[in-house]
Amino acid sequence: MDTAEATGTQPGYRAWRSDDGIDLSATLWEPQRKTAVDVLCLAGLSRNARDFAPLARYLAGCGHRVIAMDYRGRGRSGRHPDWRSYSIEREGLDIDAGLDALSLSRVAVIGTSRGGLHGMLLAWRAPDRVAGLVLNDIGPQIDRSGLKRISGEIGRHMRVDTWQEAAERLCTGFGSQFPHVDAQGWLRLARQLYVETDDGIQLDYDARLANTLGSFDEDAELPDLWPVFDAIASLPMLAIRGAHSDILSAETFSQMKQRSPGLERHTLADEGHAPLLWDPETQGVIARFLSRLR
Repeated sequence: MDTAEATGTQPGYRAWRSDDGIDLSATLWEPQRKTAVDVLCLAGLSRNARDFAPLARYLAGCGHRVIAMDYRGRGRSGRHPDWRSYSIEREGLDIDAGLDALSLSRVAVIGTSRGGLHGMLLAWRAPDRVAGLVLNDIGPQIDRSGLKRISGEIGRHMRVDTWQEAAERLCTGFGSQFPHVDAQGWLRLARQLYVETDDGIQLDYDARLANTLGSFDEDAELPDLWPVFDAIASLPMLAIRGAHSDILSAETFSQMKQRSPGLERHTLADEGHAPLLWDPETQGVIARFLSRLR
């Protein structure tokens, strides 16, 4: 396992190899003194560990060790020659292997979108391993309109010439869902989503990830994760929703509370899918939830 240690506020990195030969990566933020539960962060479909950097620095200051994994085909993890390996099932195996490689016996999980699906499934298949779960704009039922939007966006317009162009493209695509984000905020988000390469500035994922949604059928029956949610309903959980979300509906958000009475909820009025987790209020809500976990 390759290692680059965290120093001060700078993250470190860990790498391990999957059983099918792909190099996988996690970014780690170490606290000065560990006093709280380890936190595993899992990103959205096409996102990467950098999404969690602002929150991770804050949580490390609260005594947590924070680990953000990059799925295969995203961020610092290797690309697979067969895009069909970019599946929930295969990624779940990678997550389990990563927990073993990093000697993480018990964690709190913060999952954004697809990462929240992984968090629910991990808590279901390995309940002793999960101390609590933060679901960022995801639930057991996914809104079709959001899936349609994502399927039309992913894998397209991968490259830009300048960081300003990247920021403007994000503003054009997501400005209606995030009306409070200013020009500097879009540049900040661009640095999370894009990476500089020899071929220019590119979105930091394998463009073939689009193939996993290429045959999206609006009329097809979507997977039902309510049985999984019901099975973990007694687990300490915090659900976060962006008020403009087209993935987690207000109705599903309400049903989650009905089926898990202990569920804590937090709504961001001026954000969509998925909340950025930048604001101090939301970071504080998450930190207070995590502080109660053992």
